[in-house]
Amino acid sequence: MQYQHTDATLAIMKRSPVIPVMQVADAADALAQTKALIAGGLTVLEITLRTSAALKSIEMLVRAFPEAVIGAGTITDEDQMKAAIEAGAAFLVSPGMTRRLLRSARRSPVPFLPGVATASEAMALYERGFRCLKFFPAEPAGGAKYLASLGGPLPDLVFCPTGGVTPEKAKVYLELRNVACVGGSWMVAPALIKAGDYAAVEQLAKEACALLTPA
Repeated sequence: MQYQHTDATLAIMKRSPVIPVMQVADAADALAQTKALIAGGLTVLEITLRTSAALKSIEMLVRAFPEAVIGAGTITDEDQMKAAIEAGAAFLVSPGMTRRLLRSARRSPVPFLPGVATASEAMALYERGFRCLKFFPAEPAGGAKYLASLGGPLPDLVFCPTGGVTPEKAKVYLELRNVACVGGSWMVAPALIKAGDYAAVEQLAKEACALLTPA
């Protein structure tokens, strides 16, 4: 049976060519990053649950930016999934998938994007009804050539490659038939955030939006 949120997941993936993967230090940091990214045209944002500020930031950002789609990333267990949903996350992203997480994903009221790194993992999730997957870690796992090779035997799967993706590599991924978007953090690189250079964040977001625009 196909995963119930397949259409909603695909709609989120197709909304923007790049989903920024954000790590936030506190509420002020989350607010500044989000303002710059949205000003640059990126409105689907993934807040990774790697800091203590992540959940509170999701809750705040969902209220502050109703025009954006705010999701939670680095979901690795059921408790994180529940907490992210309670915080208002509109979608969930995991680096992989376990049986326990799969059961919870099926009960989740919001779309879930599970991660895979191999053909076998992709086939296992396809068997369980998932059609939209995160390819992670994209570059170490084989990059665009590897992902393109999955298109033949697994034509019904659509991917969001994440991990080591740069603007140049993003363009290559986005040219693949089985890629709907990419995940990346170059527009919110630690050096930019530390320097408070949100003008650069906004400009990089604009350039990311243009990756699918014909020259």
